[in-house]
Amino acid sequence: MNLGTGLAVPGYFIWTLFLLTNCEEQRIPEEKLVVVTVATTETDGFRRFLRSAKHFNYTVKVLGRGEKWRGGDYMSTPGGGQKVRLLKEALDQMETEDTIILFIDSYDVVLASGPKELLRKFHQAGHKVVFSSESLIWPDRHLEDKHPHVREGNRFLGAGGFMGYLPNIKDMVSDWTGEDHDSDQLYFTKIYINPEKRKSINITVDSKCRLFQNLHGALDEVVLKFEEGRVRARNVLYDTLPVVIHGNGPTKLQVNYLGNYIPNSWTFETGCTVCHEDLQPLTTLKESEYPLVMVGIFIQQPTPFVSVFFERLLKLKYPKNRLQLFIYNQEVHHEDQVRTFLQDHGHLYQDVKSIGSEDDMDAVSSRNLALDMCRKDKNCDYFFNLDIEVVLKNEDTLKILIEQNLPVVAPMITRPGRLWSNFWGALSADGFYARSEDYVDIVQGRRVGVWNVPYVSSVYLIKADLLRSELSDYQLFQSNTLDADMAFCHNIRNKAIFMYVTNLHTFGRILSTENYQTNHLHNDLWQIFENPADWQDRYIHENYTRIMKDKLIETPCPDVYWFPVFTDVACNHIVQEMEHFGQWSGGNNKDSRIQGGYENVPTIDIHMNQVNYEKEWHKFLLDYIAPITEKMYPGYYTKCSSPLNFVVRYKPDEQPLLVPHHDASTFTINIALNSKGVDYQLQESAEAVVVLSCQAILCLSVCLFICLSVCSSVCLSVCL
Repeated sequence: MNLGTGLAVPGYFIWTLFLLTNCEEQRIPEEKLVVVTVATTETDGFRRFLRSAKHFNYTVKVLGRGEKWRGGDYMSTPGGGQKVRLLKEALDQMETEDTIILFIDSYDVVLASGPKELLRKFHQAGHKVVFSSESLIWPDRHLEDKHPHVREGNRFLGAGGFMGYLPNIKDMVSDWTGEDHDSDQLYFTKIYINPEKRKSINITVDSKCRLFQNLHGALDEVVLKFEEGRVRARNVLYDTLPVVIHGNGPTKLQVNYLGNYIPNSWTFETGCTVCHEDLQPLTTLKESEYPLVMVGIFIQQPTPFVSVFFERLLKLKYPKNRLQLFIYNQEVHHEDQVRTFLQDHGHLYQDVKSIGSEDDMDAVSSRNLALDMCRKDKNCDYFFNLDIEVVLKNEDTLKILIEQNLPVVAPMITRPGRLWSNFWGALSADGFYARSEDYVDIVQGRRVGVWNVPYVSSVYLIKADLLRSELSDYQLFQSNTLDADMAFCHNIRNKAIFMYVTNLHTFGRILSTENYQTNHLHNDLWQIFENPADWQDRYIHENYTRIMKDKLIETPCPDVYWFPVFTDVACNHIVQEMEHFGQWSGGNNKDSRIQGGYENVPTIDIHMNQVNYEKEWHKFLLDYIAPITEKMYPGYYTKCSSPLNFVVRYKPDEQPLLVPHHDASTFTINIALNSKGVDYQLQESAEAVVVLSCQAILCLSVCLFICLSVCSSVCLSVCL
């Protein structure tokens, strides 16, 4: 055996001895570890815990299943003695002395690494029992001075997680004689601060959070650390990677946030890895076997595009005989739209319940009533909340949400161009909106998945089974301090039910209702600023965006271009709006509405500023006409400045002073909005007015003409 090497140096002789040692640390076999937890009911948090344990192949023993919880409410008062009793009873059945017990909570715990790392760190701690640590003392602050000091880190014991050898833990719980509602934290604390017991049992605390991370009092210390193919929680204060993440006390929402990623629920490499687990596919079902869904529609304020909302409701790809409608409308302004929808299509649905402004029911009561109707109907499988300001563009939305098989799930919808959405990623200390670290990435689609969040609104799906069990309280939307949606989400969180938002698909958007006016016939025409995307969907021709790509511009003669711009609805609404206003000019040269009071070429018209549509029309020209003008006439650029915008009405027996003429404008655009063909062929005139359906004719000449008509020709003229 070679025990060493001799090294000769002038004047010295050095003998170096290499001891033969086992360089590897002594390892504790993973099969010696048993994870023990208490779960009297299977909550969403418990299922999350089991999923993380399964991911790392932990052996888990669950105590108390089916037993009534008598351990108190941790959020308000000390408790948890029931856990100690159950643990003591379970340990009495175990005899293998080299077994290592990891005793942890489960409803608010996520495991971030496997048994190998956990056991290695436990062995390095050099004690027989290791408790999690906290920076805050609970429940008796008078015991602070009795806690032993540590060189670095937290000095207070946390009872939500500890591990140790079976004999030592048996010894630790052997003296328990307390009630189920007594404090487990206080019991273990008194053992720890007793020098003799601490030494005999050989207890320490994980002061630098190498094994356990309690989040209460440490939220600023914990961040996500993205590794290749997995995610860890990193304690930046001590530069450690804890294995057990515990959302103790009031930090349940933070562990929910971390659980969206840990251990590998979402990574940059794989995206969402759990989004397609436990799905409930509908493809194998006949339509008659689809779940029965009650759709709750709530109209609480004047809202644009209500008619479009009902059109989209009809297009939902779900059997209508498996849908029940509950419609609450407290706005008189929308009564005709609701009535028309129900008269034309109400018979398609299995059942319809409608509550109007005459029923004298407030919004909170209507929402509680809708949920209760689903709750009491044993055939109701889901409740689908759908507020009127929701724009559901995805016709498969309801199917997608049902197949996700989650207790409460919302499709993510946003307000275009803004970070406004129908969910919150976090809550402030007083329970209001706070922005989570990943909120912007989720809203903007840089992170795609299914996310556990503390608040959803406007559109969401709830399992009816929850309404008959955990959410059996009728007043879910009632609160003296919170609005209806916040009260509802608060009650759900208090029941430890998870709410999710999914952005796996594009679902739609949220309308802005803040500045919606109701003093016009077709008020949606004025929404080009507040809701430009919806305005475009409603009023701009479906082929407009394809004009250049698909070469949809025709050239009937040199420097004249013909292309689609308006929908039939836009044509009708503009004509009807002007006829509704009805204050047409007399068609004489004298006109007090214009500067100088003299009209050189008089027409029978209504000025845009008479109906307060000047700004909206200018916006239309800038967004939809100017781009085409600049493409067709290179070198010409326009701000669409127009001193006067007006709508002209033409009839065969009117306009005696109107003759062919030229105006001093750069561009002329003639948008014809009535039925395709000849509207009025003036046989005695040198010119005929030919109106082409929803088309624009752009030419380098005179004035902007837009012809709008149903039975008589109406032309809207704007000089660019």
